[in-house]
Amino acid sequence: MLGLPAHVRACLFDLDGVLTQTAKVHAAAWKETFDSYLRERATREGTEFVPFDAVDDYDEYVDGRPREDGVRTFLAARGVHLPEGTPDDPPQAETVNGLGNRKNALVLQRIREDGVEPYEGSVRFLHAAREAGLRRAVVSSSANCRDVLAAAGIEDLFEERIDGVVARERRLRGKPAPDTYLEAARGLRVEPDEAAVFEDALAGVEAGRAGRFGVVVGVDRVGQADQLRAHGADIVVRDLAELLEPR
Repeated sequence: MLGLPAHVRACLFDLDGVLTQTAKVHAAAWKETFDSYLRERATREGTEFVPFDAVDDYDEYVDGRPREDGVRTFLAARGVHLPEGTPDDPPQAETVNGLGNRKNALVLQRIREDGVEPYEGSVRFLHAAREAGLRRAVVSSSANCRDVLAAAGIEDLFEERIDGVVARERRLRGKPAPDTYLEAARGLRVEPDEAAVFEDALAGVEAGRAGRFGVVVGVDRVGQADQLRAHGADIVVRDLAELLEPR
């Protein structure tokens, strides 16, 4: 059914890069945030400034992860360890939460200025999944998930939403841990092996594999099909519309 194994009863979708064209917005915001901080730090310490790579560093360290995890993971790769701070730290604070809030402010500004466009193929697939009677949830690390869904005009296509806000409230570990996807499956009253996970992030397909879901579909928007398979994708497509094509 819809290019998926016959036993699949539910579809669990990542947001950025799978449903909406916001992955590039996040990558640009991370680059602006990290480059500004790393440049300031290099100047202060008299060391070389090495910029954030919006493709390789984004895919490896921050894509699909909760915001604070992305800050920790990337900076740790550079040998930098900051105090945690608190969730209400100002964007200029030199803390994990401060940098995360700086990045979030940039994302919200870009979304307000440019809007949000869904992927047309993903919208077609969502409608087909609903018509076929498959349960549907969105599973995102973003605390802005609801606003992005509303801006893209697709909020009504989902029965369950597990996002950064819900994960924090319920103390769920972020991707690559499978917790948020498992919570979505529970909310839809299906077993993990009855659900398909749709992800474009390496950390996300790792979460799908770790949760032993029925099938993990990797969505390759940036030419990383081999990496998606290596991290746990069973199927890799460039767009969800490919799953609707006759086979």
